Amino acid sequence: MEIATPHGPALVEVDEVAGPRFLLVLTHGSAGGVDAPDLLAVRDAATAVGGTVARVLQPFRMRGARAPGSAVKQDEAWETLVADLRGRYPGLPLAQGGRSNGARVACRTAGRVGARAVVALAFPLHPPGKPERSRAGELRAAGVDVLVVNGDRDPFGVPEAADAARLVVLPGEGHDLGRNPVRVGEVVAEWLDTRMRPGSVDPLSVTGRV
Repeated sequence: MEIATPHGPALVEVDEVAGPRFLLVLTHGSAGGVDAPDLLAVRDAATAVGGTVARVLQPFRMRGARAPGSAVKQDEAWETLVADLRGRYPGLPLAQGGRSNGARVACRTAGRVGARAVVALAFPLHPPGKPERSRAGELRAAGVDVLVVNGDRDPFGVPEAADAARLVVLPGEGHDLGRNPVRVGEVVAEWLDTRMRPGSVDPLSVTGRV
């Protein structure tokens, strides 16, 4: 389906399950798409534990751009499309995430969209070779539990354990998490299966956001 945003349409592919326990909204990196091996593995594993999964091709990629441009505009578009998806699947607790740049978007917007948890795949801690330009603040500012899954050979760096609710570093993996994407899916599904159980606090019930 296409969802209109203030900065162009987004394309969303939804894999529904019967009697879903939660909604997981995922997105891609700067130059990638929603069929990245790790995203597909997470989709498969999350649906197996009761999640309806929406994979989002963001407006900048719909336009053919390979860079997201303004973070403000990217976040505005994301917040609009997540609100639309929540309206289509009312009552489901929300988790959101993505790989690389998509993980940054998920962290930055988590509180504003009422996400209960964030899945950050290959979180790009800093540009390659520039550790002084750390983005760890985005992880800390998410305001909800964040699962980080990175490879130990990622040139974008690996976050510190203290900056996330859980950090999983996979040996031999680079930024694409492509050696064993099934393992990536297993890690995410195990965490979501616990994190999205009934009884967890939904931020919307605390903040009153609609």
